[in-house]
Amino acid sequence: MEKRLNGMVDVSGKNVTLRRAKARAVVKLKKRIIELIKEKKTLKGDVLEQAKVAGIMAAKKTSELIPLCHPLSVSDIKVSFALGSREVKITSCVVARERTGVEMEALIAATLAALTIYDMCKMYDRAIEITDILLLEKTGGKSETFRRKKGRRKNGKN
Repeated sequence: MEKRLNGMVDVSGKNVTLRRAKARAVVKLKKRIIELIKEKKTLKGDVLEQAKVAGIMAAKKTSELIPLCHPLSVSDIKVSFALGSREVKITSCVVARERTGVEMEALIAATLAALTIYDMCKMYDRAIEITDILLLEKTGGKSETFRRKKGRRKNGKN
């Protein structure tokens, strides 16, 4: 029979270990918007710098945003960008020495960075798409290391 929880998961019995998680989000944009971002010429300023700060701030507030998520003492948050001709790939990496993982913090960082790019560029195009928000890898803790395999899922499996 399945055990049901009515609150936070009790992690007090878990060992404190180094936890890492990496996540990604993709923002699809028109070429001319990518050029504005590269040249830092959007009306709202440096899009990637603002998106980086938003992602970092969001990761630090994850437990305030997601119900029943443990507040963690995060020791490092990195948000980076790769610009293509029609997209910005956002990668976030979060590290903590904790009793529970930092996957949600990494996912929140990538997502809020993507939403910030949308907000700063929506005046140029309302059809901007945010796609492929996913966990790339997770290490630390009792469970096995998770690394997403290359390629997309088919029939719900990697």
